[in-house]
Amino acid sequence: MDYGRFVETRTPVWDRFEAGLAHLESRPREVDHQELEDLALRYRQVLHDHALAAARFPGTGATRRLARLGLRGTNRLLRRETGERRSLWRFVTATFPAAFRRHLPVLGVATALFAGSALLGLFLATVRPGLAIAFLGPERVVELEQGHLWTEALTTTMPPAVSSSGIATNNLGVAITTWAGGATAGLLTLYVVLLNGFQLGALLGVTGHYSMAGALLEFVSAHGILEISLILVASAGGLGIARALLASGDRPRQEALGEAARDALWLLLGCLPWFLLLAAVETFVSPDPEIAQAAKVVLGLVLEGAFLAFALNPTGRTRGADRGEAR
Repeated sequence: MDYGRFVETRTPVWDRFEAGLAHLESRPREVDHQELEDLALRYRQVLHDHALAAARFPGTGATRRLARLGLRGTNRLLRRETGERRSLWRFVTATFPAAFRRHLPVLGVATALFAGSALLGLFLATVRPGLAIAFLGPERVVELEQGHLWTEALTTTMPPAVSSSGIATNNLGVAITTWAGGATAGLLTLYVVLLNGFQLGALLGVTGHYSMAGALLEFVSAHGILEISLILVASAGGLGIARALLASGDRPRQEALGEAARDALWLLLGCLPWFLLLAAVETFVSPDPEIAQAAKVVLGLVLEGAFLAFALNPTGRTRGADRGEAR
């Protein structure tokens, strides 16, 4: 086929494809399923014609036009989303909630282990107050004996911006460690969960011995509930990786591990903004004696409720989301 005959016979196809693209770009809501199928068929024809033209008629006007049409079709028909804003919205409303639901069983395991370890720490610190020195050091024990919590330093020794940054960095470090611990077959994840639970219980027991448990609970009431929840969610991601590593079922281990790692990453990314918010709360609200304890408790419950509403978002049950297709 010569160039003239090629252009004459194929131009109607190119024209229809270009017109269909223009319609899709200008009025996307008016394009129905059948039109999209026709457009996809013509897209394949354009790619085929471009390959032929590039081989037989390089540098010609038809070849250049086909290259432009192919690029437009690729950008319009094959992109996953229509922009960063929609991708972010899909993550918030579908991807993270679906990943969260898939991890509810291992989240339950992590929560039970944390609670059991906290009870053990509380019991041991109650019967053996000497544990205080091991956890807090002698200087802070002296402060407890004098009726002062170490948390008072947040409002006296560091600028709020520095304090908030340090708190966020520490909490994110714990979350990332529990998340990445899945690569150790979950051993590091379990260690962090058990250690943090034991420390919380031990601190409550020690401060109770010095009649300061109420002050500690007042301090953590605004941020502590959600902070623990976020760390446990991150640990669920790590345990999910460990589960895929140790028991992939009837699927190839590489496939199961890749899916689990992706889900765990969604969990971690979904928790990051909340850690930043909690750092501000822990800096400006939790240590402030001018804010009523009831207000701190209400704030803590509101933050926890907001996170659970975000994580359990029922509108996130979009088609394919629960099968891990929301990426």
